[in-house]
Amino acid sequence: MRTIRKTVAQATISYLKNQYVERDGLEQRFFAGCFGILGHGNVAGIGQALHQNPDFPLYVARNEQSMVHSATAYAKVKNRMQAFVCTTSIGPGATNMVTGAAVATINRIPVLLIPGDIFATRHVAPVLQQLESNATQDISVNDCFKPVSKYWDRINRPEQLITALPEVMRVLTSQAETGAVTLSIPQDVQSEAFDFPEHLFQKKVWHVGRTLPDQTLLEKAIALIQNSKKPLIVAGGGTIYSGASQVLKKLVNRTGIPVAETFAGKGSLNYDEPQNLGAMGVTGTPGAIEIAQEADVVIGLGTRYSDFTTISKSAFQNPEVRFININVTEFDSFKHGALPLVGDAKAILEQIDDKLGDFMVDAEYQKKVVELNSNWDGFVSEIYTERNEVPAFQGEVIGAVNSFSNAEDIMVCAAGSLPGDLHKLWRTRNPKGFHLEYGYSTMGYEIAGGLGAKMARPDSEVYVLVGDGSYLMMSQEIVTSIQERQKLTIILLNNDGYSSIGGLSASLGSEGFGTYYRYRNEETNQLDGSLLPIDYAANASSMGAYVIKAKNVEELKAALEKAKTIEHTTLIYIEVDRKKGVPGFAWWDVAVAEVSEKTAVQESYKTYMANKKSQKYYL
Repeated sequence: MRTIRKTVAQATISYLKNQYVERDGLEQRFFAGCFGILGHGNVAGIGQALHQNPDFPLYVARNEQSMVHSATAYAKVKNRMQAFVCTTSIGPGATNMVTGAAVATINRIPVLLIPGDIFATRHVAPVLQQLESNATQDISVNDCFKPVSKYWDRINRPEQLITALPEVMRVLTSQAETGAVTLSIPQDVQSEAFDFPEHLFQKKVWHVGRTLPDQTLLEKAIALIQNSKKPLIVAGGGTIYSGASQVLKKLVNRTGIPVAETFAGKGSLNYDEPQNLGAMGVTGTPGAIEIAQEADVVIGLGTRYSDFTTISKSAFQNPEVRFININVTEFDSFKHGALPLVGDAKAILEQIDDKLGDFMVDAEYQKKVVELNSNWDGFVSEIYTERNEVPAFQGEVIGAVNSFSNAEDIMVCAAGSLPGDLHKLWRTRNPKGFHLEYGYSTMGYEIAGGLGAKMARPDSEVYVLVGDGSYLMMSQEIVTSIQERQKLTIILLNNDGYSSIGGLSASLGSEGFGTYYRYRNEETNQLDGSLLPIDYAANASSMGAYVIKAKNVEELKAALEKAKTIEHTTLIYIEVDRKKGVPGFAWWDVAVAEVSEKTAVQESYKTYMANKKSQKYYL
C-alpha cells in the first residue's frame, strides 16, 4: 500500500477537498471552504493545513456561533448539495458553536464542525480553557456537541481518521440523516504526522439518489387520495431541497389539490398559483386554516410537523382525517399515524402524478380554494398599501421590500415578530426567495445567515430583515461581509425591544413585562423608565456599512433604490410601531399560569383551557 506522510490536520483538509456529490447527473465539490477563528487549539493544526491549501479557502468570522449560521444558510440555499467546514480553538470558541450546531441539526442542514480539543497525551493538563472533571479525564466541553450532532467523533489517534472521515461524509450527504457533524480533534493530534494510505486522498463522488417507497404502500396512498373529497398538501422544506416545485405545480394545477406551506416550505409554489393557500399553521392564512380543518386526507410533503405547522395539534379537525407522509426520513414519515412513503419528494410526486390518472377534486372545492387564494392576495395588497405613518407599520415595510425586490432575490429572517408576518405576507416568486430559519428561530441568525446566502447566490440581492433585538444579539458579521465583498441590504426595524415576546406576554396577561429596552426606574425598581438611547445607525456605520435612515415607507423606498447602487453592505434603519401588527388567525399552545393574582392572567388561562379542547391525538 502506497502511503503519504501528513499531519492529521493536513490529511483532514486533503480528504475534504476531494469529496464531491452528484445528483441527477450534476457533480460538484461538496465543501466550499472553511469558516474559522484560529486560536491555540487549532492554529498550528487545522490553521496550518488551511494555510498550505489555498484552494480550500478560509473565511475569518467574528463570532463562532454566527459562522455556523453562515455555513447553514449557504447549505440551505444550495439545497444541501454543498456545505462548509467550521473550525475553532478549544474552550469558549468551541462552546460558542453549540447553538449553531443545534440550528443545523434541527433544520436538517449539513455543516461540519471541527472544534479544537484538549491534549490527547494529557501530559500538560489542564491546558488553558480545559474543563476538568474529578470523575473522568475522558471529557471536554466538546462533549456538549453530542446531543446536537448527527454524528460525533473524537480523533485520539491518527489512524482513527481513516475510518472517521468516510462516516462524516456518509452523514453529511445523507438526505435522511444530515445535520451538524462534529469531529473533535485534540490540538496535539492535529499536528501529529502519520503515513496515511495514498488512495484516501483520491477524488470520491458521493451519489445522492432519489429513493422510492414500498410500492404496496404507494398504491394504498393512491387509493386514499382517489377516495378523498378534500385532500390537502402541506409542503415543507423537503419539497424545496428535493427540487420538487415544478412537479408539485404540475400535479396541483391538474388535480386542483390545494397546498399550504410551512416556514421551510414557503416558496414550494409561487404565491400566485391558484392552488396555493399560503402559510400553514399558527402564522397561517385564513384559507389554509379553514381547509386544514376540513381536510380528510393530509399529504405531508417533506415536513416534520412542528407545533407551528399543526397549530399545536389542533389544525386538522376532520374526525376521519388520514395522513400520507412523503419524507426521505423514516422518523418524520410515520408522524400522525400516517401511511409512510419513505423516499425522495420529487421522485414520489412524479409517481403519484402518474398513478392518479384523471383524478381531480370536485369543482366546488376547486372554486373555494381559488377564491381563498384570491381573497388573501387582496388582503396582502391592502396591508402593502403605502400609509407613510411615523413610526411605520411593519406590514407596510415588508410590502415595500417585497415589491422592490426581484424574483431571483433572497429575503432572510429568523426571529421576532417578523417571521410570522413574513410567512403570511411575503409573495414568493422562486423556491429560494424566502429564507426563514424557524426550526430553531435563532435570534442573531439573520445577518450571518444573509452572508451565507449571498455567498451561495452572489448574483442575487440578499435582503436581511432584522429587528433590533436580533441585531443586538449578533450583528458583527457585517464586518465579514465587508471583508469578503459580499453585499447585503439590511433593513433594521427598531421597535425598542422584543416585540414578538411582548405581544405574546400581553396575550397571556403579563403586560409585555421585561420586553422593552428601557432604563431601570429608581422609584419602581422595574425596567419601565425612559427608552435606551441606542444608536443602531452609528453602530452599523462603525463596522463599515453604508447607512441610510428612513422615517416612513416613502423614504424606505427611496433608500432601497439608493442601496442598490451601493457596492458594499448597506443598512437601512427605520422605526416601526410595535403595537400595530398584522392580525393572526390561530392560537399557539404556550402554557399559562394556572393561578395568578392578575385578572388578565386569569382570563388568559380560561381562553387557554378552551383552546386546548381542540387539540387532538393523530394516531
